[in-house]
Amino acid sequence: MRKKHSNILLLSAVAMLAAGCTNLDVDIKSQYTTLPETQDAVDAISGGVYNSYRDALGENHWLAQSISSDECLAVALGSDYYDGGRFRDLDLHSWNADHPYLETMWNGAMNGVNTANNVLAQLKDESYAAPIRVMRAFYYFLLMDNFGGAPILRAMGQEETDRATRAEVTRFIESEVKECLDKLTTDVNEKTYGKVTRYMAEALLVKLYLNWNVYTAENVASYTPDTPNPKLEEAVAYCDDIINSGQFNLEGDYWSKFLPTNGPQIKDFIYAMPYDRITQRGMHYARWWTHRDGRAQFDHNMAASVAGVLRGNAEYCNKFNLPGDVRNDLWLKGPQYYWSNYQRTDKPFTVSTTKKGVDQFYSGVDGDAEVTWQVNLTNGVTLRPELGNPELTMNAGNDKIGRSMGYRNIKFYMDPNTTSDDGRSQCNDVPIFRFADILLLKAEAILRGAKATNGDTPRSLINQVRQAAKAQLMDTDPTLDDLLDERARELVCEGWRRNDLIRFGKFEELWGLRSYNPQSAGEKFRRIFPVPTKVMNTNTNWKQNVGY
Repeated sequence: MRKKHSNILLLSAVAMLAAGCTNLDVDIKSQYTTLPETQDAVDAISGGVYNSYRDALGENHWLAQSISSDECLAVALGSDYYDGGRFRDLDLHSWNADHPYLETMWNGAMNGVNTANNVLAQLKDESYAAPIRVMRAFYYFLLMDNFGGAPILRAMGQEETDRATRAEVTRFIESEVKECLDKLTTDVNEKTYGKVTRYMAEALLVKLYLNWNVYTAENVASYTPDTPNPKLEEAVAYCDDIINSGQFNLEGDYWSKFLPTNGPQIKDFIYAMPYDRITQRGMHYARWWTHRDGRAQFDHNMAASVAGVLRGNAEYCNKFNLPGDVRNDLWLKGPQYYWSNYQRTDKPFTVSTTKKGVDQFYSGVDGDAEVTWQVNLTNGVTLRPELGNPELTMNAGNDKIGRSMGYRNIKFYMDPNTTSDDGRSQCNDVPIFRFADILLLKAEAILRGAKATNGDTPRSLINQVRQAAKAQLMDTDPTLDDLLDERARELVCEGWRRNDLIRFGKFEELWGLRSYNPQSAGEKFRRIFPVPTKVMNTNTNWKQNVGY
């Protein structure tokens, strides 16, 4: 959101100071003559706890979750954006411990843990400590979901420790959050926006419990969707507490929830990361989705180049097919037009080029003839063998045809007021836990065997989400596959698709261009990422995740 509030600005300023610290073992108590005894004093020292994962969530974490799923793929444009194979490896499930995104993710989460411990060392009042403990648990959730085991650090200065198992970290998260629940605020307002509330903590438990049998499996490869889950009833209970609170709803235009003007007024957001193009930078989703020639298509003044390498997988985009569904319009497709004030105009979006600029394989004698070409986005990506080994380069070509393969997502539309001073930073706050997600997770828990409550059924819960999106309602009882497809439509571009596919046993399927690496279909060890090489080199007593 563009308009920030004073308490959030204060947290941001402190967060930037905390993020710049490299020595996380500093005795922070020595910096203060007295320990904080008021909420304002606690806020003044805890900004870094809330913002430690800001940069990762705004780019590398989101790219890793999205590209490794069936949601989208990333291509090279000629010699541009091959970048050492970082996109290809996510596309084809061939990453290793040197992948550059993994270090950002690990370090962001561990910095959150250490910063939380630093703040906890100063707090005596349990009501002040409880939100910080929940944030620490949230960072452990990120570590555990992405990397499996992690060292459980309960205090600053703790001696070097081995990695706890994934199941041990899972149970630690559960214990920490449940111990803190009754000490957390139930206020939902501008002051608590972007911070821990009871409902944020309960949403974290719901996520933990729906994936409980994934996270506590003997090993990542042994999990199947039929593995019993003993936590489904508890998941429903926490969903009900959130639902019955009356604090959240699905009201309002769907797309407006994700625009640069979003913020604490969005009652669908249980917990979100605030971003601002000037004061809280780090969110860059649009630069990856925007057509390579598309800076002029939208009414912002961004001077920095856009990548244009993200493309929707055709199979995924085809799920956006419900009559009346406003979520269908999140995808740019077909002939393109200019946009103004969040609306598509009737003016065709064209670029000046040549016939060979449109198609580099054009063989006519007039290849250098100038043409005006309307950008036309096609569904899916077909790599052209003439450009070399597709499985090695993922090269779509840097001509207009190559640049225009694949639909583009505009869910997180860039602020029209962006200027050259803002780089590629956006003002769109990123939801982490949403009310719509809670409704769908309750539906899933019931489908998987939990007892229905409050008169809710999987169909009625899904239809609440569809009604808010103006989509055709279900008139039959849904299957788990139906539920997964609904999650694809509702949560597109929000970073949960990898998590969902693993839970549903579909992460190994060969969607999109993954047929270029067929052996990945049997590599269930990729349900978690490897611990980054630099981290392993520092912790020589650790064992790398199996398979890497």
